[in-house]
Amino acid sequence: MTAGTGDAGLASGPGGEASAASRTAVVSVAQLAWQEPGGGQRERTAAVAAAALRAGSDVVVLPELAVPGYTTERAVLEQWGEPLDGPTTQAGREIAAATGGYVVGGFCEREQGKLFNTAVAVSADGVIIHYRKAHLFADEKDVLTPGNLGFPVAQTRFGMLGICVCYDLRFVEVLRLLALQGAELVCVPAAWVGGYDRQQLVGPSWPDQVTGLLTQANLNQVFVAAASFAGGGRFLGSSVIADPYGTPLAGPISRDQEEVPAARADLQAVAAAQHRSQLIHPRQDRRSDLYRIEYRGHHY
Repeated sequence: MTAGTGDAGLASGPGGEASAASRTAVVSVAQLAWQEPGGGQRERTAAVAAAALRAGSDVVVLPELAVPGYTTERAVLEQWGEPLDGPTTQAGREIAAATGGYVVGGFCEREQGKLFNTAVAVSADGVIIHYRKAHLFADEKDVLTPGNLGFPVAQTRFGMLGICVCYDLRFVEVLRLLALQGAELVCVPAAWVGGYDRQQLVGPSWPDQVTGLLTQANLNQVFVAAASFAGGGRFLGSSVIADPYGTPLAGPISRDQEEVPAARADLQAVAAAQHRSQLIHPRQDRRSDLYRIEYRGHHY
């Protein structure tokens, strides 16, 4: 495992407390080499998250279904599915309490006999965002239940946080809605795979998932941090952190190696990115009189 940063010198103190006043968050994306799913993945991901936060990150993002490891095998997910207040979120809360940081990642949630592809953001106070993947991908549809909790955001000490999962990024309304609700940093647990885009990977090029992420970060003026599984003969890695102009701050990293890069995200840049020149204001220039997003009784 390697660690890097998009800016020299991480914040000092547990959870990067020295950076809080400036609204700068040090964000890590924990790209994990895929392994056979099982109970050991909880301890593994907890160790990776703890190491990143102790090294100075404020937020660490883990992949999709990090626990028990990405799979669509029903027997495995039924064996290792757990409730929201189960051992995975408890481990995240303990890590957050010890470091002052935030842990974002995916796990298989079981509720009332149903399995969900769930992602959470966990602080020392517990779960602050509980999200269930809205857009299930391919074989996930045969095993998992589509998400039913909407697209929540939550305030943190450095700014507003949002979550979506992997395939959700293919639906442009998701990131736009999170941004319009005030999200400044969107964390994306992922398990990127290839084979369904016309353009196939050749040489060192990055996958289309990265291109889409960078474009949407720019169009929505938000930071986006995606952590994917890598290797395993299937997963594309290429985890990345983008700024509100769609510029990579860290990554895209390798397609097959386990790495944990980090970058500083000054969330004040989100407001600045909404004003590109004297006459170009991407948020203000929206024509909500002609089109809008309706979400839970609100119009954006």
